[in-house]
Amino acid sequence: MNRFHHKVCLVTGAASGIGNATAVAFAAEGAKLILADVNEAAGKGIEQQILEMGNEVIFVTCNIARKEDVENLINTAIQTFGSLDCAVNCAGIAGKHSALLHEYPEEDWMHMMQVNLFGTYFCLKAEITQMLNNGGGSIVNVASAAGLVAQPGNSPYATSKFGVVGLTRTAAKEYATHNIRINAICPTAIETPMIMDGRRKLAYDSEALEAAKNFQAMKRMGQPEEVADVILWLCSEQSSFITGHAMPVDGGAFA
Repeated sequence: MNRFHHKVCLVTGAASGIGNATAVAFAAEGAKLILADVNEAAGKGIEQQILEMGNEVIFVTCNIARKEDVENLINTAIQTFGSLDCAVNCAGIAGKHSALLHEYPEEDWMHMMQVNLFGTYFCLKAEITQMLNNGGGSIVNVASAAGLVAQPGNSPYATSKFGVVGLTRTAAKEYATHNIRINAICPTAIETPMIMDGRRKLAYDSEALEAAKNFQAMKRMGQPEEVADVILWLCSEQSSFITGHAMPVDGGAFA
């Protein structure tokens, strides 16, 4: 398929995991790409990979928790390509440790909110502003299954992702008549560096990893490419009557 030929697509968190897989999938379907991440070295690596695929692409170092970084990202996208058709807000962080709410360090709580919730808000605001000028577009926010059900021991992460889902649904209602579709995806256990590193930090062992797999009806972890397929579908005209959804990508966990 070539659903994104000549389309300008933005992906944050593009240096690894779901963001990386999404960027490569967009490139395979002909997109012009703006990639963003805090990890400059890894971001330059994916930029080079996509250049070798024959696509127009630019990488911008960006910390989405900083409003000025996000504004620079969108300005660079417009200066480079002139418009913005699709945006995937994938950048985010997981919990450093597990703790009950009253014991969770306040500074970690605030940092999680600043990146996952305020960072997504900064991106969404800038993207919508540009798409209003363009005449429309499609945005996908990467939330989490933790934005749909409680996640004991990681209250700031769950709260931030519930916030992303609420932000998505509200914005979708507000801009539906402006030809801007806004959806979220809510993955469960996906085999990404963030998930695997997070489990190591939380001292999860192989038994816990098996439990994560068994939570899903398919009895395995998902792959980033499987999530990217859903993201591209939501960005494409194939989902033209879908907006405001928080779509589980869950291997049957919520069936």
